[in-house]
Parts: sequence; C-alpha cells; structure tokens
Amino acid sequence: MSDTAPVPDDFICFAVYSAGHAFNRVYKPLLSALGLTYPQYLVLVALWAKDDRTVGSLGETLLLESSTLTPLLKRLEGMGLLARSRDPADERQVRVRLTKKGAALQAKARDFPSCVDAATGLTGDALGRLRSQMLAVRTALLKAGSQG
Repeated sequence: MSDTAPVPDDFICFAVYSAGHAFNRVYKPLLSALGLTYPQYLVLVALWAKDDRTVGSLGETLLLESSTLTPLLKRLEGMGLLARSRDPADERQVRVRLTKKGAALQAKARDFPSCVDAATGLTGDALGRLRSQMLAVRTALLKAGSQG
C-alpha cells in the first residue's frame, strides 16, 4: 500500500469532470452572445441535427431524464426558439420543433465547434481519437452502471 494519498488529478473521473468545466469556460462567452447556457445549446444542436422529435427521443440523444430536459425545453420555448405540442398520433407524446428563430441561431453558432476544438490545442486526428475514446468510455460506464 502506498504511503501517499491520491490527489484528484490521479482519477480519470476528475480529469473528465474538470475538463468539462474547462470546456464550459471556453463556451461561456460564445453562448452568452446568444443568451444560451451550454445545456440549452446542446438541445438546439440536437434539434438542428434532427428537428421535430419527441421529448423522449431528445432525452435519449442527450442522455437526459425528462425531469431535467423539460425545464430546459420550457425555457427555450419561452425564448421563442422552439415549440412543444402534443403528438396528434399519440397524445402521450410531446413533440419538439424549432421555430424560425431557433433554426436561425444555427448560422450564428456554426463556428463554435471549431473555436472550441482549436482551444484544446489538439490536432484534428488527435481530437477524433480522443472523442472516440471518450465515447467508448461513456458506453462502457453506462453499461456498467445499468448492471448495478
């Protein structure tokens, strides 16, 4: 047994957690110009990729529970960026659609990913490998977490 106690930087989970905070610091001024938080931005990114989807589908994409996602959607709806409505084919389902204003924000946010990628100091290949590794770690952790 080692005589030294571990420090936060010894843990992969802390490296990921603290990197997430660092990413948020880079995103903050970009998103502030649009009046968005990072979670709100992620909702819009998901809708820009595939509009007119159910809350459940959006939650699956973003790995968010309905109880977390619903307040985000209400806030974005209040900002005029999306609209929520009951699915006529299944009244139990709520569908989410971008408004013209919400769709128009995509052009304003188009360069955000490249700005953030550049801030990492990594090359495109290194970023691609890191992203793939992190997605594999996430998948493994979700699998391990669901077995408990």
